[in-house]
Amino acid sequence: MKTRKDAQSKGTILIADYDFGDVNIERAIIEGAGFEILAAQCKSEDEVIEHGRNADGVLAQYAPIGARAIDAFTRCRVIARYGTGVDIVDVDAATRRGIQVTNAPNEWCAEEVADHAVALWLAATRKICQYDRAVRRGEWRWQTGHPVWRIRGRIFGLLSFGAIARSIAERVRPFGVDIWAHGPFLAPPEIQRGNVRAVSFERLVEAADYLVIQAPLTPETRHLFDRMTLRRMKPTAILINTARGPIVEDAAIREALADGWIAGAALDDIEEEPGKQRDWRPANPLFQLNNVIITPHAAYYSEESIGAVRRIAAEEAIRVLSGLPALSPVNTVAA
Repeated sequence: MKTRKDAQSKGTILIADYDFGDVNIERAIIEGAGFEILAAQCKSEDEVIEHGRNADGVLAQYAPIGARAIDAFTRCRVIARYGTGVDIVDVDAATRRGIQVTNAPNEWCAEEVADHAVALWLAATRKICQYDRAVRRGEWRWQTGHPVWRIRGRIFGLLSFGAIARSIAERVRPFGVDIWAHGPFLAPPEIQRGNVRAVSFERLVEAADYLVIQAPLTPETRHLFDRMTLRRMKPTAILINTARGPIVEDAAIREALADGWIAGAALDDIEEEPGKQRDWRPANPLFQLNNVIITPHAAYYSEESIGAVRRIAAEEAIRVLSGLPALSPVNTVAA
């Protein structure tokens, strides 16, 4: 509901959805700049239209803002994403309507994601969760984790070599791994300057003992790890995904883990993306497997990062609505 009904209001900003517990940070910024705030929990485009039809700006975490919603907006001038990826927004439709789309640059959570990727890698490699579950049920045997392989000398692969992947490489280098990377938008010399071996995607998939996905979700990367790709990995390989869930096809990774195509996986998100659903229930067959670790899209989380991304989104909306250029624009719109 609206919380500011000042006749001098400069307009309304909708928070389409959020899982932060409150909108106090955003409220201070938005109302402090003279705008009204409307907080909702939209899980569908119809709900975005219902609540945001007459909003001047929209902040969104997971709520879908497609062409239909954008065409229904009557006053919207800015859509600010809580986060870096903007696959929930039809950017082309927004551009056609002259709506500025903004995001948060990687820096807001780069340290957190790199730390989480390494934690998942070590936990999966050393069978930490399996050992913990066994001990809790009264089984005190090192054999519970069999087999566990030595890390030093193995190939640690990175899909993409952006800022976060580079931070991951820095963290794992002291473990004595041979670091390989495939960055489709980087020339091999750029990767090699980081003392990392540049390889093709095919070579990375086939040779890596550990493969960390840190690529954006695009039409090209959606279901990039399907049955065909997973079949090409080593049977002793461990797949870690700290990017977006739909890059890995759920049915394919379940089959790969259940049938031993690969040894294990650690996923920070899953294809169904529970955060985007209302009344989600844990029915995914992946949850029944012992050789996968799943965290609830939490790689980006720390108290500091959450505070930062909330401020970035709210401040970007205010900047655009105040006639200033966005600091992190996703598209280019006419002035």
